[in-house]
Amino acid sequence: MKSADPAGRPQPTRLRLSFFERYLTLWVALCIVAGIGLGRGFPELAVTLDRLSLYEVSIPIAICLFFMMYPIMVKIDFGQAKQAVQNPKPVVLTLVVNWLIKPFTMVAFAQFFLGWLFLPLLQGTEFIRGQEITLANSYTAGTILLGIAPCTAMVMMWGYLSYGNQGHTLVMVAVNSLAMLFLYAPLGRWLLATNNLIVPWQTIVLSVMVYVGLPLAAGMVSRTWILRHQGREWFEDVFLRYLSPVAIIALLATLILLFAFKGDLIVRSPLHILLIAIPLFLQTNFIFLITYVLAQKLGLVYEDAAPAALIGASNHFEVAIATAVTLFGLNSGAALATVVGVLIEVPVMLMLVEICKRTAFYFPRQPEKASLPDPRCLPLDL
Repeated sequence: MKSADPAGRPQPTRLRLSFFERYLTLWVALCIVAGIGLGRGFPELAVTLDRLSLYEVSIPIAICLFFMMYPIMVKIDFGQAKQAVQNPKPVVLTLVVNWLIKPFTMVAFAQFFLGWLFLPLLQGTEFIRGQEITLANSYTAGTILLGIAPCTAMVMMWGYLSYGNQGHTLVMVAVNSLAMLFLYAPLGRWLLATNNLIVPWQTIVLSVMVYVGLPLAAGMVSRTWILRHQGREWFEDVFLRYLSPVAIIALLATLILLFAFKGDLIVRSPLHILLIAIPLFLQTNFIFLITYVLAQKLGLVYEDAAPAALIGASNHFEVAIATAVTLFGLNSGAALATVVGVLIEVPVMLMLVEICKRTAFYFPRQPEKASLPDPRCLPLDL
């Protein structure tokens, strides 16, 4: 039963989350520790799993991401995706932020912190293709490669956790995936001031297919079949009830694997990782703030504003890592910088999801979502 505010307007019912979902932040912290411990305690196992890849796309991570994305995809009413085309403002906003603002602010943050402020702490050089390059410049190159690779997969999870419009989020992901195929190489070549930027096209195409296309196809087919043969009531009350925890469990498993792969690296270079993380952390929050404020000024409903801001803030770290390894080498500072992006991605994005839920009252609500729980009424310790 819905309560009423002092003006007599009905208020959404508070959503009850399970114990597991309510303390998600705690489980994330435990998974980080477990991942680092696994990588340090069983380095051979971590190395073996890390080598299971195709065109730099990790097969274990791909499996985890499929089970993370499928429960989200199967819940999407694909009629919403068709309606999203009729309201292009969120898509245009993400394109402007991802390709006209974000790359250049990343350069500014990287140059200020890694190229100037932290320079005395980043002394040292490395040889890349026979040329000597400072560690600071190598780290800067890695952060730039990360900054020009917009997220095309895990943003579906962030939109899901923030109660965004998943149909519109799917359209934004599709458009940004297509844009990355055409803009990543020339933009990276220009910002890195190099004429030999080798873009791993196979990595981009394969990652989009595996992380987005495969769970999307599975979600569409299974949703249609279940609704046709079992009915909507069974789909919502039985199927989704047992499926819902799968996405969160897969997220935590992904986190354990990521930190297991890089556990030794974290222990060996803690200071450099911290210094690289600072501009990446500030850039993520800055881009989120810009996009979120622009969405509010453009009059977007909360369900569109939240995923628009989150897709701008997050990065496609697989493509960035693959490009850095191809250009600078596996053990380069540039590759390390892209790995740091992986390490801070999930904790920072969970924090931004919380900010979205706490500030939902600044936005109008989507009319057809009026009967759903208001993010303002959800527990704030997710």
